[in-house]
Amino acid sequence: MAETSVAWSDVLQAFQQIWGYSDFRPPQDAIVKALLEHRDVLVVLPTGGGKSICFQLPALLQSGLTLVISPLVALMENQVQDLQTKALPAATLHSQLPPPQRHKTLRSLEQGKLRLLYVSPETLLIPPVWERLCQPQLQLNGLILDEAHCLVQWGETFRPAYRRLGAVRRALLAVRPPGSTLPIAAFTATADPEAQRVLNAVLELRSPQVVRLNPHRPNLHLSVKPVISEGQRKGSLRRYLQAQGDRAGLVYVRTRKASEALAAELASQYRVAPYHAGLSSRDRRQIEADWMADRLQFVVCTSAFGMGISKGNTRWVVHYQAPCTITEYVQEVGRAGRDGKAAEALTLVSEPTGWLEPGDRQRAKFFESQTQALQQKAQRLISQIPAVGDVRDISQRFEHGAISLSWLHSVGKLTWVSPFDYQLTANSETSQRLQASASQQMHQFLHSRQCRWQGLLVAFGFRGEAQQLGGCGHCDNCTKHKPAGRGDRAAGFR
Repeated sequence: MAETSVAWSDVLQAFQQIWGYSDFRPPQDAIVKALLEHRDVLVVLPTGGGKSICFQLPALLQSGLTLVISPLVALMENQVQDLQTKALPAATLHSQLPPPQRHKTLRSLEQGKLRLLYVSPETLLIPPVWERLCQPQLQLNGLILDEAHCLVQWGETFRPAYRRLGAVRRALLAVRPPGSTLPIAAFTATADPEAQRVLNAVLELRSPQVVRLNPHRPNLHLSVKPVISEGQRKGSLRRYLQAQGDRAGLVYVRTRKASEALAAELASQYRVAPYHAGLSSRDRRQIEADWMADRLQFVVCTSAFGMGISKGNTRWVVHYQAPCTITEYVQEVGRAGRDGKAAEALTLVSEPTGWLEPGDRQRAKFFESQTQALQQKAQRLISQIPAVGDVRDISQRFEHGAISLSWLHSVGKLTWVSPFDYQLTANSETSQRLQASASQQMHQFLHSRQCRWQGLLVAFGFRGEAQQLGGCGHCDNCTKHKPAGRGDRAAGFR
């Protein structure tokens, strides 16, 4: 095991001085130790698990720079502002910064004044930033990938630069003295065994220490309500909202169109706004701020909302339309009850056959067709591009060129020689089966009579904990006091 030059007593003293805590909550201490020992780490901690402290503290205790790769401007700025109020040397770079502030941060980077620099995966790879990071004299302590599940998830918010991050370490070490190390730590609240495999492979993790806590939240009540018509779906939502009074929450839908339409319908009765990836960055930031300050009671949002946003008094989450995967589901219900007090999550679903209310089935087919269209574009691209090339050139020449290259990488038909240069390969594996199984797994979860939390634990690889839990006592299936039938156990989310 690698040695660390920082005494543990000094770690605890810094933790007390900066954050005011006398000791860590397990497994925070194990993560801090691993990062101080310059080890690769894969961390799966439930929402509200205090993961940011786990990489911020080691960064501040060492000389040199730790890079934090994060998906959202709001998430980066919230963390940096918190650090700066403590007079700690942290900064962020993103496209919305005024030029003077951007230049000031780049100068601080060059002069070695920063301990933490937050960037998006795209900003990391633009010339002004990348060229400075490649300076051999710049001491780099590690790469932190926050919200690492973004690398695994496909959809309208997918960022193709994520698939190139595995080549970043190789490129940065190539310009540094022999024997240099650059550990990678990936943090997420949700990663099932398959997602962990993908993160390991794409990031090229080296014998990582894996730290996982199961996602069970005893304060969060889960329930699913079938509906037999769109009218019943709307009526169920309205009755639920009336019962909530003025308590803060979130309503999740699957499409931008549904976000706009449902928010407009509810605006006459509630302080509500739509939120999706099609809004301008300024509008999204304003809606986030209004919700955090209780100027909005809730937001009708797509999966684009919520990552890294912590509002402790969120008492409820409604999935007006069911998510496509269990990973999305756990991410989104995890917005509720972060203060540890009782909270609830309701999912409205089409009745199982889909004949009376085909909405869920139609949405699933829509997203499936989008995925197939992307795959077909990527397959066509193979015959149009050179076997070896530069992603920047392909992005300029072909619509959706960068995301097509990322797709080819995900199915084993392409490797990244560097963060910018690709090489086509003859290998291939299929991800269609994985996509289908994820959708099927979600369908089984929603329509099962098994304990909801037990099903989630099994899905995320915590079989032993699921057996120990038995019935959680705080989901709709457990509170009905109906034992799972043989068919439910057989479909137990393998």
